[in-house]
Amino acid sequence: MRTALDLDLAKLKARAFDRAEWAEDTLRRYHAAAPNLNGAVAQQLRALYNWMFVPPTLWPFNVQDVLEDCVAALEKGKGLNERHRLLIELLPEPPDETICAAVADHERNVQKGTYENVVKTQAKYSQNELAINTDPELRRQWERIKTAFNVQAYRDHKGVIRRTMGTERNLRPSFSVNLRRCEDVFHAAFDAFCLRWNLYGMQNDEPLLLKLAVNITPYGTMIHIPAYWSFDPKRDICWDAIASLHRVRVSGRQGSALAEGFALRMKRAEKLPYLDKEALRLGMKGEKKHEFLCNGLGFDPRTSPKQISRLRAEFKNRRSVAKAK
Repeated sequence: MRTALDLDLAKLKARAFDRAEWAEDTLRRYHAAAPNLNGAVAQQLRALYNWMFVPPTLWPFNVQDVLEDCVAALEKGKGLNERHRLLIELLPEPPDETICAAVADHERNVQKGTYENVVKTQAKYSQNELAINTDPELRRQWERIKTAFNVQAYRDHKGVIRRTMGTERNLRPSFSVNLRRCEDVFHAAFDAFCLRWNLYGMQNDEPLLLKLAVNITPYGTMIHIPAYWSFDPKRDICWDAIASLHRVRVSGRQGSALAEGFALRMKRAEKLPYLDKEALRLGMKGEKKHEFLCNGLGFDPRTSPKQISRLRAEFKNRRSVAKAK
């Protein structure tokens, strides 16, 4: 009979970045601890556990690290601390299966470095890749870097050294260079080298030319157009594919008319408590109260009471926002 752990790993097996292997120990410890948890703690850990099956691309922080820390505390006979509880409380509900499936498919393409489903013109990449691979100056500069630094120390298990990643709005986490630290100097030199040759990095001695790429992040969809790319918005990008990938997370339609309607409904919802209080003071009930509410909200008296009920429900937990002066 298959265990809960077996079922979990089967879900993650097809995911990119060896997700099942990465998650196995954490999930095993979670399932070992789960039967002994009381209702409140079980519910809190379940929230983190559910996020384990969301593609990491959509994680706002490393969910697995937090789950591991929570389980470690419980294994020592301790409870969840305030930091644990805060992170769990702030996490929204996990995205649904449709979103997770679309993003998981996107992650597999990202892992392979293939963007052909969203980029049409691969010839521009091929042309520039040929140019840098046959340029002796790139090789001379790379040899100088290898002479100055132990580059092996900066390679990953695939032999890749990556330059410093760009960020949203180009707000870089760190922009300082301490010339007394060898690591800082290496990264500064390597970043300058990658800028000169439009590189993502180096794999052993082979340059990795930047690609026109589309990437999902927890907060949105980023399109990166390399500086060397002669961009043609009509011919280079499959906008329908990008729109489809982005829209999978959008809950509903948007636009100027819908925005105006939303603002009007919110304004009416803010009036309702005051109208209810006044109707109570006047002793109004039934049809008289409904007509009074309709007049106060600017509705036709023939409006269905269900419409007012829907208005209450839509803005039930939304605080009033004062208009900026």
